[in-house]
Amino acid sequence: PSLASPTAATSILKRQKQLRRKNVRFDQVTVYYFARRQGFTSVPSQGGSSLGMAQRHNSVRRYTLCEFAQEQEVNHREILREHLKEEKLHAKKMKLTKNGTVESEEADGLTLEDVSDDDIDVENVEVDDYFFLQPLPTKRRRALLRASGVHRIDAEEKQELRAIRLSREECGCDCRLYCDPEACACSQAGIKCQ
Repeated sequence: PSLASPTAATSILKRQKQLRRKNVRFDQVTVYYFARRQGFTSVPSQGGSSLGMAQRHNSVRRYTLCEFAQEQEVNHREILREHLKEEKLHAKKMKLTKNGTVESEEADGLTLEDVSDDDIDVENVEVDDYFFLQPLPTKRRRALLRASGVHRIDAEEKQELRAIRLSREECGCDCRLYCDPEACACSQAGIKCQ
């Protein structure tokens, strides 16, 4: 086209940028909720029954930033309350059993319901300083799965997870001073000699 042409050609790159839809928003939080399933993708530090989630979410909730912060505060306080109750229960059991040296039927019969909310002081604990993602023991993971409707927990996962944890303990090869690519496990696996 001549330079005198009244219509200027627009860049293809500029057009693509304009067509792109922006999905990032800073005025709201969208939370997707998933049903709990047995995981098969994570490796807990002990036992089997890894936790996972369904492939599709079952509900969505949108919050403003302020609402989300308040919701998180409420959730964290509840988690903290449960944790403090568990600690209080453990302390009561240790007191009744004299630090585990004496058997006590009373201690064996204690449950979380025996710990009063009045014994727990969540208000004086700084929620922001508390670490919420703690590893869960195997029994608790299994209980969570059952409560979520998982009727059959795959027992083979326990052996698979154990094998993975053992394999992670052994890393590298047996090379000393120099690497023999024909005998080096790293070289045979296609990675740099460890």
